[in-house]
Formats: sequence, structure tokens, C-alpha cells
Amino acid sequence: MASLNDYLTEKREALAARGARIESGELAVTPLRAQVSAEGRSGVRRIRIRDHQVVTDSPPDFAGYDLGPTSPELQLGILGSCLAHSYLIQAALLGVDVSALDVEVTGELDARAGRPGFEAVPVSPHALAYTVHIVSAAPREAVLRLEAEVERACPILNLLRNAQTIRGAVEHRAPPASAAPVRPRAA
Repeated sequence: MASLNDYLTEKREALAARGARIESGELAVTPLRAQVSAEGRSGVRRIRIRDHQVVTDSPPDFAGYDLGPTSPELQLGILGSCLAHSYLIQAALLGVDVSALDVEVTGELDARAGRPGFEAVPVSPHALAYTVHIVSAAPREAVLRLEAEVERACPILNLLRNAQTIRGAVEHRAPPASAAPVRPRAA
């Protein structure tokens, strides 16, 4: 049976090949794109990235059907996924044994945010924290070096820690003449 350490051997080889492509100039900037559409009666949001799809939804108390995680929950999952992948990358590069790896990410989202008396409460997920559970025969110093490299190199961790400039635009158009008007739900 293949182990996580067997995978790290494959990862090390792939990283060496990727590094050679970067050094040769063959690989540089990778454009990223995600498209999201709100769908039909359910209002679920379908995220399309390359050939993949993820559905996000809201719980019933937010007029959702609970068909997928909420966007804030998905963000925590994305952070955990990127941390786990970054640990695997750095373990492969540093030759650190990893028998098992799990990442737990927690945070808070306060429904009262922005309401009277709660104006200072962030409307975004906050109090984010993560715990990496790693099983390794490596000495503690090697695991600490691994942690430092992940803290330096994890793209999503650094995206969340560092302020970003995000440009936004809204393109508005009228619906086709045959489309029924959108009516709000009755309370």
C-alpha cells in the first residue's frame, strides 16, 4: 500500500521538473479564473474552475437549501487545503518524513455584524486559526523548519494575511423581453 511518504517522493520529482521549467522560462505567470453563476429556483452558486465544479449554498435560515458549504466555510476549507498542500510541497523539498497530515481551520462569522451596537464587528470571517496535525519521524527542528517554510510560501495563507487590491466592476444589461421578472419571496 502506498503511503504519504511514497507520494512525497513523487512530489519531489514533480517539483524538480517544475523548477526546471521555471528556470528555463517555460513556466512563469499562470492566469487564474473562476466563474460563478447563481442558478434557478435554489439560488445555489456553481463555481466553475477549469474542468471542475463546486456548489456553494446557504443554510435554510438564509433561504438556502444547504446543498453545499457557504462561501465563508469554503474559504476556511481553501485555506486548509492550501496549507496541507504547502506542507506536502515543503516536506518534499526539505526531505522531511510525513506519515500523516491533517489541517483544521476555524473561524467566526457573526450574524450581528454591522447592525446597531455591532458596527465594529467584521462582516467577514474573522478570528481565523489553524492547527496542523503532523505525524513524522523527523526531529522537531526539521518540523519547525518545515513550518517556517510553509508560513513563508503558502499562497492562500499569505493572501489572507496581506492586504490586497481587488478591482471590481458590474456590467448591467436588461433581461430578454421573454424573461419573467424576478419577484421577491413573500415573508
